[in-house]
Amino acid sequence: MTKVEFLKSIGSTIKQLRAVKRMSQIQLANICQFDKASMSRIESGQANPTIQTLYKISEALETPVTNLFIEH
Repeated sequence: MTKVEFLKSIGSTIKQLRAVKRMSQIQLANICQFDKASMSRIESGQANPTIQTLYKISEALETPVTNLFIEH
């Protein structure tokens, strides 16, 4: 798996978990104190989020951070 594929996989997983929670991208971004553009870049695999960023997202989605690395 390439770096690009890895980042896209994480982004896709975040998007799926967010959809399960019936949460908009804006809502998730607000909870995490990010702007919508940053959340969009993360979900599309165009950003390389830090562990701290992934932790904030996992907390907002009420899921262990390790679940962000598992394709759903």
